[in-house]
Amino acid sequence: MTGVEQKTVAKSEADWRFDRWCKTHFPDLPFGRMQKLLRTGQFRLDGKRIDASSRLMPGQVVRIPPLPIEPDVPLLQPKPSQMPSERDAAMMRSLVIHEDDALLAIAKPAGLAVQGGSGTTRHVDGLMQLFLDKNGEKPRLVHRLDRDTSGVLVLAKTAAAARSLSFAFQQHKIRKLYWAVVVGRPKRDVGVIDLALEKGGGAGREKMTASESDEARHARTAFRVLEANAKVAAWLGLMPLTGRTHQLRAHCALSGFPILGDGKYGGKDAHPTGAPSELALHARELDLPHPDGGRLRLVAEPDQPIKEALAWMGLNRTLPPYARLDDWPEERR
Repeated sequence: MTGVEQKTVAKSEADWRFDRWCKTHFPDLPFGRMQKLLRTGQFRLDGKRIDASSRLMPGQVVRIPPLPIEPDVPLLQPKPSQMPSERDAAMMRSLVIHEDDALLAIAKPAGLAVQGGSGTTRHVDGLMQLFLDKNGEKPRLVHRLDRDTSGVLVLAKTAAAARSLSFAFQQHKIRKLYWAVVVGRPKRDVGVIDLALEKGGGAGREKMTASESDEARHARTAFRVLEANAKVAAWLGLMPLTGRTHQLRAHCALSGFPILGDGKYGGKDAHPTGAPSELALHARELDLPHPDGGRLRLVAEPDQPIKEALAWMGLNRTLPPYARLDDWPEERR
């Protein structure tokens, strides 16, 4: 950017922190430079100074100063100690389900974190060092999966692709189909869970709960029963129509059929005697607008937790109706 711009906060960006908003719109802007621009009052919200933690509301206008095209400092090659081991390198390359000039998609295994955190040193973001381009840039995350959720994960290989894909996720232009094995069975075989969610609990114990407060976020999940084992368990297809934290896990548990292995939301009910203990949630398919035009369909084969859960139900490998995204009608959000 070479001049001052104005951007209006979208409805889908309600209650976002400014640093998250900035990272989404300007993935190449270093965090330190963003902080400096905030301190000197060059970023403004409705004409007023803000900081990184400021919350945004739809319709507010962000003043964006001229931003650097090139990074402030030269990119450094990672030290040998920072590079993935040969075992991790082989594992990551085996997970690739699609790669082109704009994006990379992997079938993330259950148990592998997407980003680092307290005590987490092995994660997808770090392992992306394997895919550095000629400028030393690694693929960028544009969405997330929980550590224990397996399935399709997409990363952008360029800044332009990151902007395009981030916008598509924000505007719900991406269709996603998840598979889940739940304990119990929905009262109906087809439906939509419409429960607003709000984050509660202290640091390290955050959990989404149903709420009607002003702080709650609208959340909708379409579901279909694919197969059922009486009232003991069911294999569900889940389509998130909104993108809230832990939405599928919270919606299933709050509706009376927690996802198998999800002790956080289902408690003891999510761990029936003799059942597999790992989270049975898998991001099976993702249909997205490709940054270079057209649409791209990505499919991840089941990982061990969902395969063990289906075997526990006594199901064969034949896919029933609505186990594929093509079977699902376009849902109204």
